[in-house]
Formats: sequence, C-alpha cells, structure tokens
Amino acid sequence: MAKDPRAIIDAQPMSRFQWGIVATMVGLNALDGFDVLSISFASPGIAAAWGIDRAALGFVLSMELVGMAIGSLILGGVADRIGRRATILGCLAIMACGMFGASTARDVFTLSGWRVLTGVGIGGMLAATNAAVAEAANARRRALCVVLMASGYPVGSIIGGSISAVLLTRYDWSAVFVFGSIVTLCFIPLVWWRAPESIAFLMHRRPANALARIDAALTRMGHPTIDALPDPEPKAASVPLAELFAPALSRATIMLTLAYLTHIMTFYFILKWIPKIVVDMGFPPADAAGVLVWASVGGATGSLVLGLLTARVRLFTLTVGAMILSTLLVIVFGQGQSDLANLSAIAAATGFVTNAGVVGLYALIAQTFPTSVRATATGFIIGVGRGGSALAPTLAGILFAAGYGLSGVAFLMALGSTIAAFALLAMRRQSVAG
Repeated sequence: MAKDPRAIIDAQPMSRFQWGIVATMVGLNALDGFDVLSISFASPGIAAAWGIDRAALGFVLSMELVGMAIGSLILGGVADRIGRRATILGCLAIMACGMFGASTARDVFTLSGWRVLTGVGIGGMLAATNAAVAEAANARRRALCVVLMASGYPVGSIIGGSISAVLLTRYDWSAVFVFGSIVTLCFIPLVWWRAPESIAFLMHRRPANALARIDAALTRMGHPTIDALPDPEPKAASVPLAELFAPALSRATIMLTLAYLTHIMTFYFILKWIPKIVVDMGFPPADAAGVLVWASVGGATGSLVLGLLTARVRLFTLTVGAMILSTLLVIVFGQGQSDLANLSAIAAATGFVTNAGVVGLYALIAQTFPTSVRATATGFIIGVGRGGSALAPTLAGILFAAGYGLSGVAFLMALGSTIAAFALLAMRRQSVAG
C-alpha cells in the first residue's frame, strides 16, 4: 500500500521549511490585523474631517466586517476547490485594491464600499490561512501552529498601529490606507515563493500533477517522498456546505458558529471603538492609536500564552476560561480611567483575554473539521460570525448616540463572551480533540 504523505507529515518532526510556511501565514494574519483595524486608526481623523457623528462612524466601522462575511462564506468554499495558495494570492490582490481605494474616498458611502471590498479579501484570507497552517503542521504541533497563526492578528495591529501613530502626526488619515495597500502588495511574491499548495489539499483534489507537486513539497520539507498516491478516499455525495450539517458535524458547526459570532462582537467592540473613546476623553489621535496598540500587545501576549498552555491544559478549557475573563475585563474597561497609563493597562489586559478566546476558537475549528471541509467550515463560521459581528460597532454607535454611557454600553457588549462560553459548554458532548 502506498504511503500517505499526510501521515508522513503528521509523524515527522517539523522542519525549518514547515516553520517557514507557518511564519508566512503568521505574517498574512498580521496583515489582516492591520487591514481590519486601519479604519480604527483612521476613524478619529475621518470623523473630524467629515464632521460625522458616532452613529455614522459606527456604520463605517462595520463595513469591512460585512465584506469579511461575504468573503469567508464564498471564498472559504473556493479554497477547498482551487487550493489554499491560489485563494490567498487572489485575496491579497483584492485587499490591496480595497485599501488603496479607501485612501481616495471623500464621503461615507464611497469609503464604506471600499471597506466592503477589503473585507471580502480578508474573509477569504482567514479561511485559507487557517486551513493552510493546519495542513502544513505535524500532529504534535498543529494546535500550537494554528494559535501562532492567529497571534499574527494582534502583532499586525501593534506594528501597524505604531506606524499609523507616526503617519498621523505628519499626514492625514488617508496615509494609513496607502501604507496598508503597499504592504499588502509586498506579500504576493512572498506567498508565491514560500507557501506551496497544501499536501492535504492535493491529496483530496488529485489534480493531474498531484504526485509531482506532493513530492516536491515533501522534498522542500526535508521528508521522505512517495512513489505513488494511496487510493483516494470515497467521495462524499453531498456538497461541502451540506456536510457541515451532517449528523457527525452539525452540533460542532452550530455551536462553534454561535460562539464565534457572539465572542467576536465583544472583541470588535473593543478594537473598533478604543480610538474614538480615547479621543473623546480629550487625548490626541496619535495617543488613541497608542492605546489601541497596547490592546494589541495584550492580544499578542494572550495568543502566545494560550499557545504555550495547550501543551499542558486542554484547549477547550483554556478557550472557555478566556471568554469568562473577557466578560469581566470588558466590563472593567467600561468603567473608564482617569489617565492614559491606566487606560492603556486595562486595554492591554482586555486585549489579552479577548484575543485568547478568538485564537482558541480558530484552533478548535481546525481540529474539529476534516480536510475536505476544513476551509469551508472555517469560512462558514467566520462568515456568519463576522457578518453578525458587523452589528457590534453599529450597535455601540447607536447606543452612544442615544445617550448611553461607556459603562452601560461596555456591559451589554461584554455579554457576547458569556454567551460564547455557554455555547462551547453546550458543544462539550461533541468529540473535540484538545
């Protein structure tokens, strides 16, 4: 019987080339982190330049989340049909176009359209990179690699926020989007060079040159090659999206989608509104970007700590615990602080637990679903979650405009993490490796 290359990857130690693939995907997720939050960095300048109120600003802040929902739902399935690498390259082109277009916008509706387009690329990227990392890693390091990939998001916010703070002292808000467009374009040759197509995908789809491409990838990874492909797995009768609701997967699909939807609403309330909240406290936009950077520092730390703890504590338990702490700290954040240092510290602690919950969910998704539907499942869960979470900035903006204080709005938005924890506990009967 021919050796299965997926079993070779699972059993062999991680090579330098495999870690390079993971590092590339971390970089792509960092790019996603900056692209998503670029509107947050620019929002105080946009509000001042255009004279828009919080309700209108909340609408703009939600638009790339709508695009992410569309991209995740559509392009997640595309990644399971044409490949992870091709999907990532296409998404980078879409994102670069959307970011540059945003820099040229002169009104709310035009800017919203470009942010939707950017979100389409980001949504497809998230689905493809999550699958690509899970399929490049060996069995021992898979959860850690997915968590590391997800940790790129706050790292991108840190680096992008720091650069944005400098740009905003010299230029207007559009410079943030120009910078994002240039960096996005730079990733296209990097992915072409360092990220071959997933071996698991090639095994599943069996293109004409599958054996040659698999052996080439195994050679670059430093693993033994194979002489022939093993027998293909039986084809499922249903389309991939329908498979997510088959008896074996339906409970996990529903509960993970609910958990992601509600927790990401809490997560984006913090990330989207921090700059505007800080500016309204009387601090300049550059300082507001700095507070958001501290929230991202906390998020990156939370990702890494959760990744390290997966070697000793069950991933499921870590994720539920992070969501409970997220509820408490978002409520504390809503109490406000008298000075910038305390506000930054609370923002960092809140970012720690909210982002730990997000990366824990990514790892649970990657572990739960098989290769044939992994990108589709990731895309569906992220798509529904991000689509619903688009309500978070808008809802917060409406509540602020209606006269609710920060403490009341924060309390209501913190409940998303609580609901997510209960959704995961309800899924506990489903077998999830962790």
